[in-house]
Amino acid sequence: MILMDNVIREGHPTLRARAKELTFPLSKEDKQLGQDLMEFLINSQDPELSEKYDLRSGIGIAAPQVNESKRIFALHLPDDSDNPLSFVAVNPKIVSHSVEKTYLTNGEGCLSVDRNVDGFVPRHARITVKFFTLDGEEKKMRLKGLQAILFQHELDHLNGVMFYDHINESNPFAEVPNSQPIVNN
Repeated sequence: MILMDNVIREGHPTLRARAKELTFPLSKEDKQLGQDLMEFLINSQDPELSEKYDLRSGIGIAAPQVNESKRIFALHLPDDSDNPLSFVAVNPKIVSHSVEKTYLTNGEGCLSVDRNVDGFVPRHARITVKFFTLDGEEKKMRLKGLQAILFQHELDHLNGVMFYDHINESNPFAEVPNSQPIVNN
């Protein structure tokens, strides 16, 4: 079981490295890694388990965050109204994206960042993505809004990019042209 002690924090070199593509069929270890990432997210959102194991709640986690430089992440966003999102993505890619941008009005957070980082993080408002499941099945889907932001945040981890790299340094709350902000709490 992944615990917060297993999550590496900003400054660790693995978070700035480009993660390696995985080959299919996946090894037993890589399949287990994907399952463990999803289990962490589900446990972190369960009030009893998160308190028992002192887990910070998360909706996405990438393998580099547990010091595994591999192109795999898990997303678990069960509360997005009638459109829940929950899957493990292997070798994910964005195949197309909108010109229109979006961002969370209260900024983004990260399990690997133990501080608040103020500022808007511009992302593509709509994306079409491809990835493989743990069993090697190719999936293609369109994401928008919070789901698109979440996918892009985790994909950044596979490329050695942190969310705050996107924030305008001189004016963190600068208006983002051609964007649709998402109010988050």
